Amino acid sequence: MSAGVTLFLRTMMGRAYPRIVGSVRQTSGFFWETVLPILSVTAFVFVYRALNAPEAYIGFVIIGGAMTAFWANMLWSMAAQLYWDKEAGNLALYILAPGPLMAILLGMAVGGMLWTLTRAVVIFIAGVLLFGVQFSSANLGLLALTFLLTMAALYGLGMLFASLFLMFGREAWHLTNLFQEPVYLLSGFYFPVKALGPWLAAAASLIPLTLGLDAMRQLLFPAHPLYGFLSVPVELGVLTLLAAVFILGARLALDRMEMRARQEGRLTESRS
Repeated sequence: MSAGVTLFLRTMMGRAYPRIVGSVRQTSGFFWETVLPILSVTAFVFVYRALNAPEAYIGFVIIGGAMTAFWANMLWSMAAQLYWDKEAGNLALYILAPGPLMAILLGMAVGGMLWTLTRAVVIFIAGVLLFGVQFSSANLGLLALTFLLTMAALYGLGMLFASLFLMFGREAWHLTNLFQEPVYLLSGFYFPVKALGPWLAAAASLIPLTLGLDAMRQLLFPAHPLYGFLSVPVELGVLTLLAAVFILGARLALDRMEMRARQEGRLTESRS
């Protein structure tokens, strides 16, 4: 293993460790991060049942509710993180450290993944036990590939947002809130994104969760192919392209920000 890869992995694990330990010690957060999100999912379940919607919609809600945890983790544990670290006085240390910024950001996301996975698993299990949702297990390998590609594209987008949010300064907090709720709509967290129409759904496909959710729903509910927006192979191809574009864009943006910080001795550039 090369020295660069070793440094990247050690930096990532070193930054993830405090968050993992902190989340284990803060046991009170389990209630807020797992039990309360089930309430919003339950509300949509009851709405669909009151409307006599197909049972597949109940499964769509469960999957969407589980995936909201990953979107929230990307926004709060990665996109706005560099700005918060700047305010806390840690960003200068990150710039001066030999470890790459991408490894630091990825470590933050991995460290917050414990609560994220816990929340997603609890919502998923609740859907099975409380609402009797039946998922297909015929394509588990393809389902795992879809999930991994979705996470790669999503966290690539998060790393790209991290540098952009830092440039906006104090507006980073507002931008984080701004991007949260509209994505719930555009990505079709609680309904098939196909319902938005072809043009709006195609535009929403720039958000990795849109195609990731759509592909996972088609794999878990193969008896309802008409609810899918695009075919699963096409969606996997687009997710692969999005992951490559976002990760490359994040690398260029972070390297440029780091170079400017080292050359000019400040962490943001306000001059044109």
